[in-house]
Amino acid sequence: MVRSAREVFDEGQAAGRLRVPVAAWRWATGSGLVPVADVGPGRWSRQVVEAADPEAVRAALRGIEAGVAADRLTEALGVPLPILRPRVTASAVGHLVRAGLLVYLGGDPQFPVVHPDQVAALARRRDLPALLDRHVPLGPDQAAVRLGVRRSDFDRVVRLGWLAPVATVEVDFKRQGGVTTVPLYDAQEIALLEVVRPFVDWRAVRTARAGRRSPLAALDPSPGWEQVLLAEVARIARVGRAAVVNWRRRHDDFPDPVAGADVHPQFDRRAVVAWLLAHDKIEVPTGPTIATLVLAAAGGASHRFRLDDPWLHLADDAGGEDTLSGWSTDDDADAIAALAAGEFGASLRRLTAPGAGPLAVPGEVRVIDRFRSGSGGLRLALAWPAGLRGTAAPRPAGGVVRHGVAYAGAGEACVCARHDCGGVVPVSWCAEHGDAVGPVLEWHPGGGIRCTDLSRRADG
Repeated sequence: MVRSAREVFDEGQAAGRLRVPVAAWRWATGSGLVPVADVGPGRWSRQVVEAADPEAVRAALRGIEAGVAADRLTEALGVPLPILRPRVTASAVGHLVRAGLLVYLGGDPQFPVVHPDQVAALARRRDLPALLDRHVPLGPDQAAVRLGVRRSDFDRVVRLGWLAPVATVEVDFKRQGGVTTVPLYDAQEIALLEVVRPFVDWRAVRTARAGRRSPLAALDPSPGWEQVLLAEVARIARVGRAAVVNWRRRHDDFPDPVAGADVHPQFDRRAVVAWLLAHDKIEVPTGPTIATLVLAAAGGASHRFRLDDPWLHLADDAGGEDTLSGWSTDDDADAIAALAAGEFGASLRRLTAPGAGPLAVPGEVRVIDRFRSGSGGLRLALAWPAGLRGTAAPRPAGGVVRHGVAYAGAGEACVCARHDCGGVVPVSWCAEHGDAVGPVLEWHPGGGIRCTDLSRRADG
């Protein structure tokens, strides 16, 4: 009896035909070394299998455990790890495999072996935080980190009905309680909470100190939370109410009211949020905003620091005080405190923060507060006299751009850069303001409060 040659191979049969490990065949197909399944899902023709180079397939195989892969992805998120961003776990690697972002090479499907090159490529992607939010559900502890609140506050959010589990997982805690069912929550829904629940003071919730009552404690579960007026929709989308009225008029798929009157219709919050996301009116926050600051002690070297989720308040009065606060690491907080501890404080060579241009302060920057929130994060607050603040110079060393106002207006011989405040930035070869002349000038920080005031007077 003559046995017919096999014409269709699954992954195990293909690997056996080439005499390579099954994991090697999986990686070869996932990486493009051999063509994708041409007969059906997970099935290849004899022509494709026999055309593959066994030595190349075998040589391409390398694997790392899920825990190692998770550590590499965590490092790619930032060092130190930004707030609102939990560590990537070994089980998260399993979710990334099921999402098709990594190739399963073997081992426990929940904690799979994966290829280091593919992990490295995923780590380099700019949208890694968004991919994790989209494909990796979070347990309660991780969800609290993603929201930036205490675990007890996250439990309050669940009790209020604002979040519901999307799945569960059985976790064996061994001696600490045996097998326990742990709920899992959608990371995108968690990240969207501060967008879709704008009536909550999330800043106060996140900075609540240990032992202090949470602002969420004053809220009770109510079906009314899930119905919103047009004004609330506008607040969620950060537009005017008229814009929402226009959307409703122009788009046939805008959600229908579920309650209220014609004049004041009420809409289902979840339906509205889904519509806003689908029409790119809002987006899922992928992480905190970041401020970078370069500080130096008097006559000392400059040092770069990072503050997560910064809050910058700039005073309008030159006699007032600017403040900057943000989440920091213990090491950075210690270093900043040391730089600012001198008699004249620290100088801020350059500050880049959301909502403001590059700023600088020549001195008197000091630490005014440092505390640890109930969620474990360290919050640092800095302050300086508002009258000293100005625009940072474009040079690498930074520092304040200074404008000099001459007692006599600049003439035709002046070659210095001039500004709306009436001031100039002298150059050494200027016939009116250069080194050879040395005129008396009234100096002020360019772009600061004094500069703005002089510009307004000139316009008036």
